[in-house]
Amino acid sequence: MNTIPSIDLRDFLSSDKNKRNAFIKELGVAYENIGFAAVKGHFLNSSLSDRLYSLSKSFFNLPLDVKLKYSDPDLAGQRGYTGWGKEHAKGSSVGDLKEFWHFGQLVPDELKTEFNYPDNLLVEELPEFNEVGMEAFKALEDTGRFMLRAMALYLDLDEFYFDREIQYGNSILRPIHYAPITQEPPAGAVRAGAHEDINLITLLMGASAEGLEILTKKGHWVPVTAVEDHLVVNVGDMLQRLTNDRFKSTTHRVVNPPREKWEQPRYSIPFFLHPKSETRLDCLDSCIDGKHPKKYQNISAGEYLNQRLKEIGLLK
Repeated sequence: MNTIPSIDLRDFLSSDKNKRNAFIKELGVAYENIGFAAVKGHFLNSSLSDRLYSLSKSFFNLPLDVKLKYSDPDLAGQRGYTGWGKEHAKGSSVGDLKEFWHFGQLVPDELKTEFNYPDNLLVEELPEFNEVGMEAFKALEDTGRFMLRAMALYLDLDEFYFDREIQYGNSILRPIHYAPITQEPPAGAVRAGAHEDINLITLLMGASAEGLEILTKKGHWVPVTAVEDHLVVNVGDMLQRLTNDRFKSTTHRVVNPPREKWEQPRYSIPFFLHPKSETRLDCLDSCIDGKHPKKYQNISAGEYLNQRLKEIGLLK
């Protein structure tokens, strides 16, 4: 945490212009330098977070044959259950030591044809899991909306630039279970290989155990542990691409615990905030100049997501 600034979203929501402007600057500088910030004053209360963690543990403790009822290979891991080793870091062929569940966006019935998202899968054995999961989804989505408003202002855009892009965006809430390690892992296998997130921003609820590390500009891996009542919010590749690398999508990983702690499971719940599929990720004109020529070809968010899902093994 001594490498990641702590900021309070309530300052941005304040009527005090000085607090509001200070938040915008601190957030922008953090994302230009390290791509991570710890945020308090968000909309996810501790009671809701605790309930979702408890229900996630209950789901992952279900028998494998029950969990597999909620695994549909045609969904490319975008809804329901994904089992052990199915996902790997870009550029790696070694599967991560994790299983996870995906909650996705809900849209009104009259818009389902327009957005064409797969339906969420409902866990019959734990009906409250779906209810609490979507409640947390909404709280994190609302938090992310205000974070993006602050970023828009820092980038000299209209404050509500991102609002229309993330309304009914293709966002994902992912409870993850890293099970106890019971034998020597395959060569190169870790809980989550070094990677950058695909989306605009990721909002991470405090994990149940240590293991998250970020790669500094100097090439050092630094452990990150969430402070109570904070979310760790980091830049994803979509936002880095949109800002022509002005905001940094920092490499991070989840390492295996030391051998004496192998028996300890780890649970983590990130929220991946995505825009709509048709949103353009073409580099912003305001982020291109003589010293910073355009680095990326034009592409839509949907095209980019499909490209990345293939790279990490979820889309064939």
